[in-house]
Amino acid sequence: MKIASWNVNSVRTRLPTIVKWLEDAQPDVVCLQEIKCQNEQFPAEAFEALGYNCAVHGQKSYNGVAVLSKYAIEETMVGLPGEMADEQARYIECVISAPKGPMRAASIYLPNGNPKDTEKFGYKLGWMRRLRAHAKSLLGFEEKLVLAGDYNVIFRDEDCWDPAVWVDDALYAKEVRDEFAALLWAGFTDAYMAKDGRVHQYTFWDYQRGAWQRGHGIHIDHLLLSPQAADVLRGVEIAKDARAMEKPSDHVPVMAILDA
Repeated sequence: MKIASWNVNSVRTRLPTIVKWLEDAQPDVVCLQEIKCQNEQFPAEAFEALGYNCAVHGQKSYNGVAVLSKYAIEETMVGLPGEMADEQARYIECVISAPKGPMRAASIYLPNGNPKDTEKFGYKLGWMRRLRAHAKSLLGFEEKLVLAGDYNVIFRDEDCWDPAVWVDDALYAKEVRDEFAALLWAGFTDAYMAKDGRVHQYTFWDYQRGAWQRGHGIHIDHLLLSPQAADVLRGVEIAKDARAMEKPSDHVPVMAILDA
């Protein structure tokens, strides 16, 4: 089974590009981030035509996450637990009827957190702590679980082309990297690190300053696996070629292959 994560940076703007990649790559489950539309504006028909069921948690103009699945979606939860007042659409969780038993998948769009000297940075750290608490509770189900998304964290120095450029950025802040490490230590396996791990393999290139052409990228998109999902992990791929497609997102898909 192929499960992918992709920050599409507006699902309606990039729909032809997204559809083309789905047709070529044939993922079974896709966790989308930054869809930038409300639920009723989500182009479900285009994905249903490709055989996908859709679960959507949208928001007007900003954020928004979705899960596409070629298998039945049995349960859906929207919103990250722990803060009732948080209205930002950044988390959706689905139970999927995979061929070898149920699998839980979450699509995550973690806050950017910039500028660091504003409440946005505190919101990011609080969101990460809530994610860790919820993720730890999900481990108690002892099931195949994939936390897929744009984590907005440069975890290793080698995950960016030049750490000096990012030293004052929220994505590179020690507190953020520590929170990501704590999530891994809670019991999760990073699919890319488990099956590849090469340095300077990026998932995001800014539209500005010729970042793509110059190779100035960062690795901020991850698939984190519970022990049960890690046990059936067979491979991982960063679909770098998607950045060169017509009207691309500034992110590319990351895809894991599971025997699930």
